[in-house]
Amino acid sequence: MTPPKGWNSWDAYGASVNEEEVLRNARIMADKLQKYGWEYIVVDIQWYEPQANSSRYHDFYPLVMDQYSRLLPAENRFPSAQKNLGFKPLADEIHRLGLKFGIHIMRGIPREAVHKNMAIKGTKKTARDIALNNICPWNSDMYGVNVDLPEGQLYYDSLLELYASWGVDFIKVDDIADSKIYGCSHRKEIQAIQKAIQKTNREIVLSLSPGPAHIEEGPFLQDQANMWRLTDDFWDQWPQLYQMFDKCREWSAFIQPGSWPDCDMLPLGHIGIRSVDGGASDRYTRFTKSEQRTMMTLWSIFQSPLMYGGELADLDPWTESLLTNPAVNQMHGTLTYQTEIFRDQKWIVWCGKSSDKIYYAIFNVSEEERNVPLQIIDKVLTKRRYLDLWENQFIEKEVILIESHDCILLEEVI
Repeated sequence: MTPPKGWNSWDAYGASVNEEEVLRNARIMADKLQKYGWEYIVVDIQWYEPQANSSRYHDFYPLVMDQYSRLLPAENRFPSAQKNLGFKPLADEIHRLGLKFGIHIMRGIPREAVHKNMAIKGTKKTARDIALNNICPWNSDMYGVNVDLPEGQLYYDSLLELYASWGVDFIKVDDIADSKIYGCSHRKEIQAIQKAIQKTNREIVLSLSPGPAHIEEGPFLQDQANMWRLTDDFWDQWPQLYQMFDKCREWSAFIQPGSWPDCDMLPLGHIGIRSVDGGASDRYTRFTKSEQRTMMTLWSIFQSPLMYGGELADLDPWTESLLTNPAVNQMHGTLTYQTEIFRDQKWIVWCGKSSDKIYYAIFNVSEEERNVPLQIIDKVLTKRRYLDLWENQFIEKEVILIESHDCILLEEVI
């Protein structure tokens, strides 16, 4: 009922993360971040592909699956999955740390299972009988599933039954929130997956990717999912961050407990370890410190889910301070209302409200350091004193200097 917060393997490891790396990040999260509400550890795409070694997909490579056309962890990357245990041992270890475990899946049924005409659990019909030729344009692994057939729903039921038996708490479903070919979400398969989740009687967060989600589908997405992506993959470049202000303004009316429009992952800290964004080298984030603070502030006052993408073993003090600020984390989890209240070519202002507090985020989106104009101070900041949440100090409102691409996050002091 609050926006999910955790770590996802994509920004650092692309399709190639292994069990040792997942556990290392989980242990650090439990030690450093859990007390601030960070709790999900999510294994991203291609965990069923033994050959995965970067963010680049290997078309038509053999995948690991069981006799019922369900993908299984590659044992060379996830040794605890041996003896048909799947992700259960890894999930159990993460649960022992007090955290929750998530996985990424692609919409559909493996093409390899269809070509081999493999079985589906609970029926004599096969993978070939339920497959639809609506293939993801950027990943060749799957066919769509015809959920108009009872056996199509049965396939998704069997998937979620397996995931629940492993102890999965979070599922990120890809190639589903926006179809690059059909121009909308795959509504029927979203409904089938949500129906299958409900049959497990297990609390499982349903996250839909990639974006941009379509605003006219907002009520449907609210009803069917816990979070849905507002953009395609988000990376550490100012133009993408600036464009996110438009997405947040457009989608703020759809925020409610249990349903969270998703600005995508936080490309902070040490990322790109195995070439995750089309050949970029191993690096630390390209965002300036000002831009990092702006991203964290916008994501937080908008109440986007927060998924850190960097290698936590290399967490530096600055990045850790962004993730562990107590007041910002409290605001993120307790807001009941938020909206953009001012915008021009240089400034954007958001207001957020909880049951007992009012917050203002003032963003300098210009290319120069500037004082907050009197127009904003006189019309927005009507109290005399405010608490600067990032600096943890009180400020007087007369003169507020903000660097280019930076912001200030204020709590109204009554």
